[in-house]
Amino acid sequence: MIMAPLAGRLVERIHAGILGGIGMAIFATGLFLLAVLPTDPTNADIVWRLFICGAGFGLFQTPNNSTIISSAPSNRSGGASGMLGTARLLEQTLGATLVAMLFNLVPNNSTQACLYLATGFAIVAAIVSCLRISQPRPIPQKPLHKTPQ
Repeated sequence: MIMAPLAGRLVERIHAGILGGIGMAIFATGLFLLAVLPTDPTNADIVWRLFICGAGFGLFQTPNNSTIISSAPSNRSGGASGMLGTARLLEQTLGATLVAMLFNLVPNNSTQACLYLATGFAIVAAIVSCLRISQPRPIPQKPLHKTPQ
């Protein structure tokens, strides 16, 4: 809620690959801090770690979505939006399936195992996002409608 508007402003000035990589690195840090949470945490221990996760993901998601939507031709922006939603739902489904499998395979400390695996995935995503730096920024598309003169 806080980071997404900030990331929206930053994506106009900073390459989306850099912004997304930084966001994923922050998210990975938050996930790792959740994985090493003390045995008897206070509410504050959990909240500040979740805040780091949310800030990192918010910093990643806005430039990532912007890149996906702006890289499609303007007459295909609806299709790009549909593909974005489909990809998000597929990722959620695969993630929930993976968590269920880990809970079955690792009966002790399964939550910690899931958080460590998520940290690893976030690190890989940060690296992949940074690799996008070599790609040029998408050219803003012209609006479909013409303004009356």
